[in-house]
Amino acid sequence: MSDHRDVSAAPVPAHEPPYYAVVFTSVRTEDEDGYRETAARMEELVRDVPGFLGMDHARTPGGTAITVGYFRDADALARWRSDTEHRAAQRRGRDQWYAGYTLHVAKVERSHTFTRADPPPGPPAN
Repeated sequence: MSDHRDVSAAPVPAHEPPYYAVVFTSVRTEDEDGYRETAARMEELVRDVPGFLGMDHARTPGGTAITVGYFRDADALARWRSDTEHRAAQRRGRDQWYAGYTLHVAKVERSHTFTRADPPPGPPAN
């Protein structure tokens, strides 16, 4: 999926289980040619998949990136997995952009969300 330095820090809210989480953990090569455009296109495409629930992203200073996509059911996953543009982007990723990656698909059985109502108190005043 993509490098998301400008995306809001709010996580995807919990959904009513069961649903699926797809965890994509990657380390990229130094080749950036076409990566951002393709990543943006993949995000655009996946958002149109019926049953797509959202995605979270994180990147470490060392270069490991994690994207977690959430899908309502196995049919939604199959639609995304078989999308022809997505398949082409996967091939290009293996050939050009990724030094390595792992993909895990998990069925979510429990989920909840916490959102702080008030900001935490600041440091004590002097």
